[in-house]
Amino acid sequence: MRLGQVLLVAWTVAAIYYSNLPAWWLRLSLAAAVGVFSVFALWVLPQRRWRWAFVAVFAAVLGWWLMIPPSNDRPWRPEVAVLPRAIVDGDRVRLLNVRHFEFRSRDDFDVHYEERDVDLSHLVSIDLFISYFMPGPVGHTFLSFNFDDGSLPVCISIETRPEIGEGFDPLASMFKQFELIYVVGDERDLVRVRTDFRGEEVFLYHVRATPEAARALFRIYLERINELADRPEWYHLLSNSCTVNIIRYARSLGGPHRRFRLSHLLNGLIDRYLFHLGIIDNSLEFDELRERSHINAAAHAAGNADDFSQQIRRGLPVPAGN
Repeated sequence: MRLGQVLLVAWTVAAIYYSNLPAWWLRLSLAAAVGVFSVFALWVLPQRRWRWAFVAVFAAVLGWWLMIPPSNDRPWRPEVAVLPRAIVDGDRVRLLNVRHFEFRSRDDFDVHYEERDVDLSHLVSIDLFISYFMPGPVGHTFLSFNFDDGSLPVCISIETRPEIGEGFDPLASMFKQFELIYVVGDERDLVRVRTDFRGEEVFLYHVRATPEAARALFRIYLERINELADRPEWYHLLSNSCTVNIIRYARSLGGPHRRFRLSHLLNGLIDRYLFHLGIIDNSLEFDELRERSHINAAAHAAGNADDFSQQIRRGLPVPAGN
């Protein structure tokens, strides 16, 4: 009972602090006041009416929080300022606003978007990227969809959509602080910015999947891209984030249904999890697979070359059956 009360108080205080009140000092003051009131109402004052008073405060904050709407109209950081969209006609797909920035440094780049036409009948495989932006078990996962007709891979990254001046905050992401975006881009942008300019360690794994499964997953992504262009959603670390959504979509297509695992959130561990499931190549020892899948050196060597995607895949282990 006490733990549940502590969690309710913590959530209430955090929801106020990360609310849509315009001034930080107002949010901080109100959160502190509600926190002090909650401590007294639940654990200091003996009368039951004070507990009911806390319930009323919690209900009011919850109702207020639920009414905070996401938006597609904010002063976005330039990397996420433009939403992609897909026009689907049978197997023919036109992708609008495909990001292809040319970076000179982390914060110095030329903004460029393009259109791409792809044929789903030529979509044959999927690759998984894991990028580590800090030491430890947390990373960022994203996918590339590969075609056998000479089309460049289509890279799609599920991310937060921060405003100018904002950075990622895991706790804040659970309190309606960031909208969700599916960034569709060229690998010379979405991969190279991480390997060459953000100093992240990036690993690339071929995924064991049939062309039919790859096409079905791509269609799910296209549907979500168009939904977000019409109806914005909140990013949420636990329920609407990169790895969580990838796993959800894979399961909807008949992928392995496993109970929740810590690696779904500590997604820097997801490659070991997929290795044990046989979804990535497991003909090697995991440590050898991981070493051979580290692509930073290849990405540095490739630079902005037209064959960047081929160079970073050269020599990568391929799962049997692909």
